[in-house]
Amino acid sequence: MPEDTPGNPGVLFAGPDDESGDDAEEGFAAEGGDFFPVGTEEGAPPSGDRVRGMQAKLHHWAGGDASRRFGDLWNLVCDYDFLARSWDLVRSNRGARTPGVDGVRAVDVQFRDGGVSGFLEEIRGQLRDGTYRPSAARRVEIPKANGKLRKLGIPTVADRVVQGALKLVLEPVFEADFLPCSYGFRPNRRAQDAIAEIHHYASHGYTVALEADIRSCFDEIDHNVLMERVRRRVKDKRVLALVKAFLKAGVMTAVNYFQDSLSGTPQGGIISPLLANVALSALDEHFDQRWQDQMGTKGRRQTRRRKGLANMRLVRYCDDFVVMVHGTLADAEGLRAEVAAVLAPVGLRLAEEKTRAVSIDEGFDFLGFTIRRMRKRGTEEHYVYTVPSRKSIQKARDKVAEMTYRSTINRDFKDLLVSLNKSLAGWANYFRHGVSSAAFSTVDHYAWNRIMRWLRRKYKSRSLQGHSALGMPELRRRFCLPGTWIFAVNGVRYTGAGAVEVKRYLYRGFHIPTPWTPQPEAVARAA
Repeated sequence: MPEDTPGNPGVLFAGPDDESGDDAEEGFAAEGGDFFPVGTEEGAPPSGDRVRGMQAKLHHWAGGDASRRFGDLWNLVCDYDFLARSWDLVRSNRGARTPGVDGVRAVDVQFRDGGVSGFLEEIRGQLRDGTYRPSAARRVEIPKANGKLRKLGIPTVADRVVQGALKLVLEPVFEADFLPCSYGFRPNRRAQDAIAEIHHYASHGYTVALEADIRSCFDEIDHNVLMERVRRRVKDKRVLALVKAFLKAGVMTAVNYFQDSLSGTPQGGIISPLLANVALSALDEHFDQRWQDQMGTKGRRQTRRRKGLANMRLVRYCDDFVVMVHGTLADAEGLRAEVAAVLAPVGLRLAEEKTRAVSIDEGFDFLGFTIRRMRKRGTEEHYVYTVPSRKSIQKARDKVAEMTYRSTINRDFKDLLVSLNKSLAGWANYFRHGVSSAAFSTVDHYAWNRIMRWLRRKYKSRSLQGHSALGMPELRRRFCLPGTWIFAVNGVRYTGAGAVEVKRYLYRGFHIPTPWTPQPEAVARAA
């Protein structure tokens, strides 16, 4: 794939030239001179299809005119179909079991008077008559791998639904502007795409990197700068006021102490990742503009290399990013001050302890993978490999140890095998696109030994001297498949991480469509 990267190819670059004002008719959302009914009517398409159709239109218009500001989005946020779609996402999320400051969980909503529909109509009524006010988020602190605590803000269920509806409306608009170098918390993009992008550049001369991390990104984003970037695309004052209200809602600590939100977007809110990407797109735009001005063609890049100047490409996954450099370690180190200068107006700082210039031969960790160039076994050729990092392997081992600790000895063996298989398969599925077979074997070997010790403690045999651990021959006879050392019981066998097929990830480059990009066959039919 060529190094040249144009704008987001998921955008359909066509759209009407006219733009409506803020005075759309009541009950309708207006843009581009067209009016779209709000609310589900008799004979209308299913709500999910309606929401996706409206999102596609918003994405189309935003991609057709990069300077377009959307004047009436409020009726879409208040639309019952958007709220219902948001509710479906909130209810299906694992966080549905976690209450906000009001103590209400998503599962509790269906048992209240009026059920889910009454709950959504109540929210819709508050939004439309202007009485809706976001509640403070409930502060929860969870331990991080480095021993520090990650601060999360858990909104109420009602606030999650409104944030979800707001995200459904705003995301198609801003996705038209987001650049291909960004992969975190974006539809149809995943961590493996970012890893594949780094692997691609590292294999094509970009053998030095500035590995960087932003300190307390979600806590320190400047509200004024963020709102200014939102205003570039949104001029609906009610939508802007709602976004700002969520930013200023504050948090309630575990001791019921209210704290104002003077900066940042609370990590844990549905809208927070989108707003973080809006703020961090300043970094994407800086490096993209520099690429277009100085390195946009193959000839320019070759000229820079002959003059001893470096070429560089940014790969970002939310607040973690890598700048791949075709140059020297000094060139990469020199980018530290440049990046800091770009982040400072947004209110952000680099985490100095996590930011360093590194050669691909030394390798670095990114999104759980170690990316390093090594000699291929049996040859003198060197290739770039992506393998699960030591920290990621240790996390899997720690999870196995937690599930087989002696305090779990009263657990049913079948339930233990089911839980281990599920946990290790999920871990392995994330890493299956790397060079991961050896790591999978390491984790499975560790898990087998933990299960063996767990069984021997659980099923102690009696002897003249008292209780003794279960012998290995008896363990094999009772708890393994005949003639093997594979643990099995009542039709359930241990499969672990090794059962997941290791498969090379297909590098998609910048050809990653958004969910609203017209499919080729659909475009052909429309023509």
